[in-house]
Amino acid sequence: MASTEMDIDPPAVDSANVKASSPVATTTNTSDARTSTGAVAVRSIEGWIILVTNVHEEASEEDLQELFGEYGEIKNLHMNLDRRTGYVKEDVMMIQGYVLVEYPTQKEAKAAIAGANGTKLLDQTISVDFAFVRPPPKKGEGNAGAKGGRGGKKAGGRERSRSPEEMKDE
Repeated sequence: MASTEMDIDPPAVDSANVKASSPVATTTNTSDARTSTGAVAVRSIEGWIILVTNVHEEASEEDLQELFGEYGEIKNLHMNLDRRTGYVKEDVMMIQGYVLVEYPTQKEAKAAIAGANGTKLLDQTISVDFAFVRPPPKKGEGNAGAKGGRGGKKAGGRERSRSPEEMKDE
């Protein structure tokens, strides 16, 4: 069973506001974790999860442990198996199966993506990338705090409901 302590990645640092001589400047920036499409990768609750696609249906857990164990400690490995055949289940949207691999640190997950993406596993080329990404900002929302706090006009141009006490003040 996994330990009850959670590994913590260093906090993200805004490099624009940090002097080069500052000790904070030498910490790693977690915001530089990006997928192959440029989306910002995010950490799951327990670790960094990568998605391996185009996995051959006859791939075993040992095959995957051997391949991805080279890049760091595997915290969890999930293979979606077909109950009837016992093979890796094929997804409707994907040509072959998929596997989720969880690493405790971003460094290990990045190493696995860089090292295993495009490699062959059982004569089939696999694709590896981060499983979770931050959604892009909605149209017109350059900054999440731009709408302001409570009250005022909302993004749709509608005012919030007012209490009878607020109506008396007018």
